[in-house]
Amino acid sequence: MNILRINCSPRGRASESYRLSQRLVDRLARAAGVPEPRITEVDATALPHVDDDYAAALSARVDPDGDTLGRGALRQSTELIESLRNASHIIIATPMHNFTVPSSLKVWIDHVVRVRSTFEITPQGKVGTLADRPVYVAISSGGEFSGEAARQSDFLTPYLGYLLGTIGLHDVNFFSVQGTARGAEALEAARARAEAQIAAHVFTGFARKEPALA
Repeated sequence: MNILRINCSPRGRASESYRLSQRLVDRLARAAGVPEPRITEVDATALPHVDDDYAAALSARVDPDGDTLGRGALRQSTELIESLRNASHIIIATPMHNFTVPSSLKVWIDHVVRVRSTFEITPQGKVGTLADRPVYVAISSGGEFSGEAARQSDFLTPYLGYLLGTIGLHDVNFFSVQGTARGAEALEAARARAEAQIAAHVFTGFARKEPALA
């Protein structure tokens, strides 16, 4: 088991989304019978934006080779895509900012959603090239965006689900702690709902062998 965790909160490990992601890690490890799974951590808040080398590579008809791959954001993109390919499970720990993904997660997305690397353009549209595997998204939000108590729009989950599907990742599962800005009592109730959501989900150990991942 090789878990890739992308951390998107400026609060880092003190964030509610990270806390929820750790609950998912623990449940995945228990389901797989792996007490100490291998975890690759990506701090999305520290990633650079894509640059001119990256833009030039995407506008070319083929990916560049040689020294170009070692420069700037293009090298970072290649490394992030490699970590994505090597993961058996992917966990995204993210807050909801202004009804959608935070800028840090958008930067990671811009690095890994890359033509001729994670998707191809065909007459039928964009087709993902990554092998499917479970993706778990741990969301925290100050307000509530689902259920009867929802008072705000949700552009995060449909966008992220569609985008991950574009690169071949269709097994996307969302978990959330909502209403974190409503005080300690509301937060504890939100955590309890998230725990119930996790307990009700069927986690698998993902039986594919590493060479099958791409």
